[in-house]
Amino acid sequence: MKTLVLGLGNPLRRDDGIGLQVVQRVASTLVHRENVDIEEDHRGGLRLMERLVGYDRAIIVDAILSGAPPGTVHRLSPSSIPTRNSACAHDVDLPMALALGRQAGGKLPRDENILLLAIEAADVDTFGDTYTEAVLAAVPQAADAVIAALGKAGQSP
Repeated sequence: MKTLVLGLGNPLRRDDGIGLQVVQRVASTLVHRENVDIEEDHRGGLRLMERLVGYDRAIIVDAILSGAPPGTVHRLSPSSIPTRNSACAHDVDLPMALALGRQAGGKLPRDENILLLAIEAADVDTFGDTYTEAVLAAVPQAADAVIAALGKAGQSP
């Protein structure tokens, strides 16, 4: 299975960049893994859907604000994402972007082959390149979850 491990976030908005930290941590472990691409991005919605075209499965690592304690690592599917925010009023959330992409004939991973590992953020509104303590402490757990989700070749995340 061709797999994308994608860290999302803005590295200049404190905890928002935590997904980037996680994929940077696992990159050296996964660099020689066949059929696994490790990438970083800051876009969601339709642009995120475009990044998933051609992959059989995806593990997306991002920050989330759901009300859980900061540093909580969530394992979510596209249908179980508790927040529906988008950075742009002209964009759509991930489930809608996937539906639109599939309707347009895009080869996208099935929902059961998409895992969103989301770390509960504390501060995504302050400009800065440091993370809050609880969020930074969750990076090893989230990195381990990425490695575990990859499992053996051919398994769903």
